[in-house]
Amino acid sequence: MVTTVDSQPTKHQEVGHKSLLQSDALYQYILETSVYPREPQAMKELREVTAKHPWNLMTTSADEGQFLNLLLKLINAKNTMEIGVYTGYSLLSTALALPEDGKILALDINRENYEIGLPIIEKAGVAHKIDFREGPALPLLDQMVKDVKLHGSFDFIFVDADKDNYLNYHKRLIDLVKIGGVIGYDNTLWNGSLVAPPDAPLRKYVRYYRDFVLELNKALAVDPRVEICQLPVGDGITLCRRIS
Repeated sequence: MVTTVDSQPTKHQEVGHKSLLQSDALYQYILETSVYPREPQAMKELREVTAKHPWNLMTTSADEGQFLNLLLKLINAKNTMEIGVYTGYSLLSTALALPEDGKILALDINRENYEIGLPIIEKAGVAHKIDFREGPALPLLDQMVKDVKLHGSFDFIFVDADKDNYLNYHKRLIDLVKIGGVIGYDNTLWNGSLVAPPDAPLRKYVRYYRDFVLELNKALAVDPRVEICQLPVGDGITLCRRIS
């Protein structure tokens, strides 16, 4: 989900623009030189379809989609989870990266949005990798945590959902991801609002969720169970590699 500061106009017209770069031209260079030429046709189609949706700024940016796709290949992920799906751009990026027998447990409260991208996902031949579940994620995660057989069963988990529950997710996901596995939390730089002055004219929801993002970042920074790396890709993504 993208955020904006009222005093600053949204940069670029590309769907899902979440770059924290100060130079519009530099971000456009990255897209046109390294991202768009390598973007799979299915992901391009889904990006263009999502552009027509009134909530299109919720989608994962194209450069972050490329990053996730390569990351999953680098860590040889096979069993993954995604919390927060929207139309499925990051989900498709993941599905394309996984081996033929790879699996994604995809959780979202809105199946209607997921079904916007589903025909493209099916055409790409990766729908069989996805187990979509509609509804709040926490009750299902609680059930999963109770099943000891599921502990340490996920290679990668991507979280791009309700920011006020990120810490609640982390408390559960840390048991479900394997030692050496990775959890990725999206929007952890919250469009730069984390360092905005107290009197900055932020939108109400930006200001509200900013406190939860700040709390998450502080908690992850001192969590001895993970190694972390916070990257200014998209709207900020923090990677947590479980070490204990």
